[in-house]
Amino acid sequence: MTKSTKRLLFWTPRLLCILFAAFITLFALDALEGVHSFWDGTVALAMHLLPTGVMLLLLGIAWRWEWVGAVLFTALGGLYVACFWGRFHWSTYALIAGPLLVMGTLFLVGWLYHARLRGAESE
Repeated sequence: MTKSTKRLLFWTPRLLCILFAAFITLFALDALEGVHSFWDGTVALAMHLLPTGVMLLLLGIAWRWEWVGAVLFTALGGLYVACFWGRFHWSTYALIAGPLLVMGTLFLVGWLYHARLRGAESE
């Protein structure tokens, strides 16, 4: 495995998670529509930012323990599909659960090649 491949395998799931958290943060902006008071807006925004907080918390866990990240991201993707099946067009599932499943897979691959990836950092 080349040094660039090792770096790509290490950083891709982490950057994908950060980008996905930024993407779901965009949905929180809907909370501010039609809000008349500051406190109502603050509470609504905080509630809509909970998924972003969960994503960042999972990223922190996965950064340290990749196998846990693999399990959690895969489970979260599967849970999303199971809970909301039939409510949306298939593209919604692909847009939300797809990146979660990809992140879970990439963290799993990173965990399986852990020793080789860490060898790239020392080079």
